[in-house]
Amino acid sequence: MPVIYLSPSTQEWNAYVTGSGSEEYHMNQLADALVPYLWSNAIRYQRNRPDMTAASSIREGNAGDYDLYLALHSNAAPEGHYGEERGIIAFYYPGSQQGQRAVELIVEELRQIYPLPNKVTTRETTSLGEVRQPRAPAVLVEIGYHDNYADAVWIEGHVEAIAQQLARALTRYFDLPFIYPSTPVTGTVAVSYGTLNLRDYPSSDGRILANMPGGSAVTVYGEWEGWYVVGFGEQLGYAAAAYINV
Repeated sequence: MPVIYLSPSTQEWNAYVTGSGSEEYHMNQLADALVPYLWSNAIRYQRNRPDMTAASSIREGNAGDYDLYLALHSNAAPEGHYGEERGIIAFYYPGSQQGQRAVELIVEELRQIYPLPNKVTTRETTSLGEVRQPRAPAVLVEIGYHDNYADAVWIEGHVEAIAQQLARALTRYFDLPFIYPSTPVTGTVAVSYGTLNLRDYPSSDGRILANMPGGSAVTVYGEWEGWYVVGFGEQLGYAAAAYINV
């Protein structure tokens, strides 16, 4: 069951040219939209907070055991060229095979929705702390230029679509089926005998994480070919989601 560190920008001083808010605001809107996809696809996450910095986000990420560090940002052109650039850049650390694989999948998915797909690119970097310093494979995605009016408007109008494509890339990265979120439904496990197996993959070959007796409280977040993604808490000591077949 994969777990990511999700780090939307904390840069509240970077204003969007449209006047609609800051980079911090819009990247947190994107993270909000991504969270239901993480739940419906059984991807656990820890998320930074707006009062943090990039440095404190890295420290928190390095204090845990994560499979991927995902930083969400929007970009700005250099001084003297404000408003002249467009595009999406996904950064990874040189030599990180998993980081490179993650950015290539993200770029493939975002090219499907960005109006200038040839401007959605990957790039190595050793200068960005959120790429260089995390212990986990790290990706930083600059999703458009917030000083370019067309890009800023595109980001604002495509938050849900961007979140979905990021989620598709994550499920491919973790070799999971993509599951659309559904309205969460709460319920209890009802069995005539025995228990329900909670698994880390929607297959009878998936590793059993816990056995859920009758009466266990669950929340259903999605369904795929007869397997249900359910949220649970006390069975493993933390809030998470995994798969059951009923």
